[in-house]
Amino acid sequence: MEDSEKKAPSVIDRYFTRWYRTDLKGKACEDHCILQHSNRICVITLAESHPILQNGRKIKNINYQISDGCSRLKNKVSGKSKRGGQFLTEFAPLCRITCTDEQEYTIFSCIRGRLLEVNEAILNKPDLLLEKPSTEGYIAVILPKFEESKSVTEGLLTREQYEEVLTKRNQQEPC
Repeated sequence: MEDSEKKAPSVIDRYFTRWYRTDLKGKACEDHCILQHSNRICVITLAESHPILQNGRKIKNINYQISDGCSRLKNKVSGKSKRGGQFLTEFAPLCRITCTDEQEYTIFSCIRGRLLEVNEAILNKPDLLLEKPSTEGYIAVILPKFEESKSVTEGLLTREQYEEVLTKRNQQEPC
């Protein structure tokens, strides 16, 4: 293939660094992907290996209501410093996704920071989550504290490390 025929990198590949957290909260294969922009904003998505994206699953329901007193949909930020956004720890639930087979999955923030927005588009069109998990089907956008923006990726896996995990997993017992 000549250089002129090579496909240009996607916006995600060009401007974001992919980080991964695998087997969240000890649940096998419940992997999340964090897309970190150079401006420190992080987009939370499902990793390609997440069970929701496997075996032709269909989504029945996406719920941003975490508890009686906490809905991620009620998150409101304002101003340049994004005041008012809910502060999240790395294991804060963002939403719950129920598939048509009644399997329920909790999606976590994976990083500490202020919730800037949740993707309301997936409430109306859940298939976005299945068809375009890294772009229009993202879960939420989080802004880490400035002083934590370098350390926010500690404990996360690089793309290469994530692929090693997948290879080992497939050799043992695939999800």
